[in-house]
Amino acid sequence: MKLARFTHNGVTSIGKIESDQIINLAPLLGDRGASMRALLTDFAALKPQIESAKSPALPLSEVRLEAPINDPQKFLAIGMNYKAHADEAAAAGVATPKSQLWFNKQVSCITGPFDSVVAPKVSEQLDYEAELAFVIGKRCRHVSRADARSVIAGYLVCDDVTARDWQFRSPTYTLGKSFDTHGPIGPWITTDDEVADPLALELTLTVNGEERQRTSTGDMIYDIYDQIEYLSTVMTLEPGDLITTGTPSGVGIALGKFLQPGDVVRVEISQLGHIENRIIAES
Repeated sequence: MKLARFTHNGVTSIGKIESDQIINLAPLLGDRGASMRALLTDFAALKPQIESAKSPALPLSEVRLEAPINDPQKFLAIGMNYKAHADEAAAAGVATPKSQLWFNKQVSCITGPFDSVVAPKVSEQLDYEAELAFVIGKRCRHVSRADARSVIAGYLVCDDVTARDWQFRSPTYTLGKSFDTHGPIGPWITTDDEVADPLALELTLTVNGEERQRTSTGDMIYDIYDQIEYLSTVMTLEPGDLITTGTPSGVGIALGKFLQPGDVVRVEISQLGHIENRIIAES
């Protein structure tokens, strides 16, 4: 199942993607409105009704796809989680972490799969990072690696847009990762039951059609199950929490190619779809 947030005639709702249509789920969701977090909290009970819903249907071409989840309580991201990327960072003088390296992206950075990304006036080093993201579906703590997949609601595409000059002003990375619009995600949440193996997906990123990044999600140093076990040792994970899983080699800072207004960044993951965002100057 592919769950999306969309706007049609000025009203934002949650829908289910089927081929070239979107089924509006508003009649099923009641006062949950357009909150994907609220839907995921009650997903087990709602799933049979969502699966059987066939109307009202709209052509996908007539709606605007929004960020699939815009109200997570947490937006967590892991750094240097592909060996080739860790190696290119080390070559630039960034030490390879000895354990999982986590930071926050503030939830206010979230934007839609085809929305513009703003290049801040205060940054000269705007960068891209193609990433697989996943969303937590169950409230959980102390989850074992063996049980980790059972708490995943689904998967989506993310570009962990980064202002590098701000990232390295603080050892937490948070400021450089959290400018408004620097968290494009989408195009929808593909539920876990539709993905046979999330560690066998192909991830690519292009800038203006030029390929910059390509990898398999199986090349992570710490895979998604390691990540859930590690994070849930520290904190309770809640339905809707958004977690990104690291980027491969080929980032702009390593290539000396930072993003500029007018650039178009496309991130695609097999089975999950793609997002595409134009860089615009801050007004």
